Amino acid sequence: MTPFENLHLDIPATDKKRIIIIGGGFAGIQIAKGLKGNDYQVVMLDRNNYHTFQPLLYQVATAGLEPDSIAGALRQLFNDYPGFYFRMAKVTQIHPQEQKISTLIGDLKYDTLIIANGSKTNYFGNQDMFNLTFPLKQIPQALNLRSHMLQNFEQTVLTREEDEKDRLTNFVVVGGGPTGVEVSGALGELKKHVLPKDYPDIDFSIMDLHLVDAGPRLLAGMSEKAGAKALEYLKGFDVNVKLNTVVKSYDGRDVVLSDGTVIPAKTVIWAAGVKGNIIDGLPEGAIERGRILVDDFNQVKGLKNVYAIGDIALMKTENYPNGQPMVAPVAIQQGQQLAKNLIRASKGQEQKIFKYRDKGSMATVGRNRAVVDMPKFTIGGFFAWLIWMFVHLLSIVGFRNKLVVFSNWVWNYFTYDRGTRLIIRTFVRNKSYKQGETL
Repeated sequence: MTPFENLHLDIPATDKKRIIIIGGGFAGIQIAKGLKGNDYQVVMLDRNNYHTFQPLLYQVATAGLEPDSIAGALRQLFNDYPGFYFRMAKVTQIHPQEQKISTLIGDLKYDTLIIANGSKTNYFGNQDMFNLTFPLKQIPQALNLRSHMLQNFEQTVLTREEDEKDRLTNFVVVGGGPTGVEVSGALGELKKHVLPKDYPDIDFSIMDLHLVDAGPRLLAGMSEKAGAKALEYLKGFDVNVKLNTVVKSYDGRDVVLSDGTVIPAKTVIWAAGVKGNIIDGLPEGAIERGRILVDDFNQVKGLKNVYAIGDIALMKTENYPNGQPMVAPVAIQQGQQLAKNLIRASKGQEQKIFKYRDKGSMATVGRNRAVVDMPKFTIGGFFAWLIWMFVHLLSIVGFRNKLVVFSNWVWNYFTYDRGTRLIIRTFVRNKSYKQGETL
């Protein structure tokens, strides 16, 4: 008997058209909201029973926030939604010809399928890094990093070997995008303001922070001015930034860079990029560079009644010949637009093509330091930091979560304190570790 043998999806039969949404991220939530009140049965499938506000995962990892403050229970979000069904299940295969999907707990037919299962960490073919570094795409991964980091400092107090102290207190962040820049800034704040109070026995001059990126500048998806300001801010936290450099190897103890530098470190945070979370069953012609090719209406190339939105979707346009950027605003706007198009189609009305409205991008590098790219100008410093906080607070799911995050930020700002420096669950490095299987 398999662990899932007695489990079933059990979605009620209906005369309504069934729309299956794979994924409860930004895109999935928006399209589900947009379809509310219309004559559809909406089924959402996700391997977790919550939505994660991924832009703040780094704050969970660096002890600034608790995980429940950036997560929203999917059932709670849609508990007043007639005809909506959520099942915690992992989709293993899509069968376009039969119009059904397969999960570990059974199959389910659809009239319309929407693939919105997002992206996963891209190791660029170096899978040896999978079990040795810390990605930041999921809440369990952020908690693993938090526990590991705090355990390292506890061990530093106990060890007498100087080489081991170096490895325990050094951090290497791989990737100079928003996640890499933000986690580096957060670690800089911990080193400067928080950890010396907790660990007076440690000389924190031995703690080195490194940010490594293969490109010529930071924040490649933003303006050069934003990248230059981020570099300036990180240097203020004594972060050693190495550009035009890649990680050649890592054995859990020493990082070897392409320029020959060897960094002793037991903590490597992988923020070097993402790729689409492809599900088996799609035609080969519909996949390009790890994402699903879609037309201007987000319909999957070569398939009818199958759509892809968000990070997983590769929509090429004149302004974005390599596809829309893999960021939350694109996912949100695609979800909203596709919901409207499906409603228009049900009424026999003409659908509208998707046009991304770029309202700007941003990244924070610690308190009072952020960069914001607007369509016509770039700002940095305190005002940019306030904008960053305001936009993120508005985007968090649930009033309680907004209140908790805001109160934590206020407390942190005035006290230079992080209130969640707890090792709730011990993290043990295991080279054969795999992500836990979900339903």
